[in-house]
This record gives sequence, structure tokens and C-alpha cells, in this order.
Amino acid sequence: MTTPAHVPVLAHEAVAALAIQPGGIYVDATFGRGGHSRLILDRLDANGRLIALDRDPEAIRAGAGLSDPRLTLVRRAFSNLGEVLDVLDVARVNGILLDIGVSSPQLDDPARGFSFRFDAPLDMRMDPESGPSAADWLATATEGEISEVIREYGEERFARSIARAIVAARQSEAIRTTGQLANLIAASVKKREPGQHPATRSFQALRIFLNRELEELSAVLPQCVDRLLPGGRLAVISFHSLEDRIVKRFMRDEALGEQPPARLPIPAAMLKPGRLKLVGRAQHASAAEVAANPRARSAVLRVAERVVA
Repeated sequence: MTTPAHVPVLAHEAVAALAIQPGGIYVDATFGRGGHSRLILDRLDANGRLIALDRDPEAIRAGAGLSDPRLTLVRRAFSNLGEVLDVLDVARVNGILLDIGVSSPQLDDPARGFSFRFDAPLDMRMDPESGPSAADWLATATEGEISEVIREYGEERFARSIARAIVAARQSEAIRTTGQLANLIAASVKKREPGQHPATRSFQALRIFLNRELEELSAVLPQCVDRLLPGGRLAVISFHSLEDRIVKRFMRDEALGEQPPARLPIPAAMLKPGRLKLVGRAQHASAAEVAANPRARSAVLRVAERVVA
């Protein structure tokens, strides 16, 4: 099998964490350029099956070149996981992999408007055919809305100043390119973090908000547990503290099971048991991987296994 041009972060660790059974059914809910999918297919026999999802039409086009009868590639957001499996008449699966966030091809394509490294149309949508672009949203959002998004999703302390500058600037000229926005933000950030462009947090915040990334993640995690066979694994790679917090808390809560209200004695038999057990500790990219791919430095892999219930 040919090697893909784009190798995802923690690829081998994530696929190994799935403990793949050669004849099992697996889901790669974030196909990207197929790096994880290829590794999974390498471990499946002729009876195995892989279902891959992605909402990005470019990812689906790239996947068209991966001709394998064991692979079913579907253009849908992963929050529709349960619906996709129903359509395919698949009740339960042996493992599910989620690689959260933006992919390198999306960042590196100027036309997608994700990065301030290029002066390009300000888009930022993972599915360019769905929802408003960043430029369209910034043209109509209030100063308060812009400030809240940048503060909440980017954890940017200068969010208010940046929002004020954006609203003031659009009065005279529409903000349509990444370069325009990056320059506005740079002029509004009073203190820069060493080694980080002043627009980093704001661009990240807008991307997460526009693509509803945290909502998508919160929606898919319960579906993953519902669809896993006993002993099936869920592996999630996240790149942002807000994403990792959601994953960590979800897995922890599913491992603990239903908890009684404070100071209210309820027999344990009346409470729903946990549906997951945690597998190992959170994994991070090695120093060698970070040196080869700086984007790996914030990656966190968490793994859990469905218990018999």
C-alpha cells in the first residue's frame, strides 16, 4: 500500500491503541488525507471493514484514489456518526478513531483561508459549502460577539481590543483576506507571546467557532460509546486544551458511571455503571516527532475501552 503524502500526528500510537482485530469493523471519523485509514487497512484482513467520514470535500476527493473494497468513505461531519452507521446497517463496531481539529493540508492551502501565513480569502470553513465564511461572519457580528468568540475559543486576553479594531476597520473597508485580519490583530495585541504570531489565538478561535468544533466533539462522543462493542476502543487525538478538556471529562465520567446526588444515599445497584474504562495515560508526541513536525507539540491522545454492559 502506498504511503500518503501527509502523515498525521501520533498515527502509529493511535492505531495501535485501537488493538485492531483483523476481521473487525472500524471507524476513522476524521479521514483527512487517509493516513490513519491506511494504517488501519494494513491491519485488517479480507473480512475487515473500515468506515471513514469527513466533511471536507477536498478530503473526499483525495480519498477517491484509495481504492479498497474494505473501505466505505462518506462525506459527513462526524457528529452524524450514528446516522451514517444506521444507513450502512452497522449496529456496533470494534473501534473508533477521532483526530480533532484542522489538518495540515487545510492549513497549507492558501485558498482555504485558515492561515495567516498567506494573504488569501478569509474563509476558514472545513466544508466550504456550509455556513458563513469568516469574512461573512466578521462583516455582521457585533463587537461583543467577536470579543466573546476570541476570548472563549482562543483564550485571548486582548479579545476586546481586537474586536473593537475589527468593527472600526470594517466601517471603511470590508475585511476579506487573512492578511487584512492578521495585520489588524497584530496592531491590537499589546504584548506578544515568544515564538507565536499575535494572530494565532484569534485565527484559532474563529476556526473553532465557525466549524462548531467543540459542539461537534461533544455530540459525537456519546454516539461513539453507544456504537462500540464490548472491548471496543475509542482513541481521540486533540490539539487544543478546550478539546482535550471535553475528551478527558467525558471519558472520566463514562468510566465513573452515574454518581448519586450529594448527601442523598442511593444504593449503588440503582445507579448506571460506567460504560468505559480508561486505557493507559494520555500520550504526547515524542521529541523526535515534534522536531520533525512542530504541529505535534500540542497533540494529546486519550484512549478508552467499552466495558460489558
